[in-house]
Amino acid sequence: MDARSAEPVEYNRTMVRFTGGVPAPGRRATGGDTHMTAATTTALSAGTWAIDPVHSTIGFSVRHLMVSKVRGTFDDYSGTITVGEDGTASVTAEIAVASVNTRNEQRDAHLRAADFFDVENHPVATFTSTGVRADGDGYVIDGEFTLKGVTKPITLDLEFNGTNPGMGHGEVAGFDASVVLNRKDFGIDFDAPLETGGAVVGDKITVTLEIEALKQA
Repeated sequence: MDARSAEPVEYNRTMVRFTGGVPAPGRRATGGDTHMTAATTTALSAGTWAIDPVHSTIGFSVRHLMVSKVRGTFDDYSGTITVGEDGTASVTAEIAVASVNTRNEQRDAHLRAADFFDVENHPVATFTSTGVRADGDGYVIDGEFTLKGVTKPITLDLEFNGTNPGMGHGEVAGFDASVVLNRKDFGIDFDAPLETGGAVVGDKITVTLEIEALKQA
């Protein structure tokens, strides 16, 4: 993701959606049934929870020049978590991929261009959960992720941090999640080889989610 000479790219609102039914945090999926687990934090109560972008972060990091990392965020996103009375849950979120921010305007324009996200031709990326399973004190969410027209199965490691009455704005819940993706699996094949071997940009991208959700009235 080194800055290169590239034509300026107009800002386009490019979305990533996360959807799918999953058991609520604090519950375990076993043979198609869900039940409370004593080892986990209290489950989310039934209702709709909205992601609070002011207190959430969607970030990523990638190797640069084989010796350091470039870090960035997506700064425009929204989402909801809907929990049913039976304890199952569905998650929907949207990220404007063109809001990518690595604190370098030229590099960010390159990321929006065809070498990377190609926001003009592939404006929407999606994630659909296919299952959730308990893993120690956390959860593993399996799903299918589509980016730049390519769909691959991925797995999110999820930590449910519990709920809190909040500060006068209603109950809040916190989550952390992470996943490592290979950008070349999604057709992001840009390479700039180094004379000493390796490449300017690493293949593996670590995506981190730090989410605070507010229960809606």
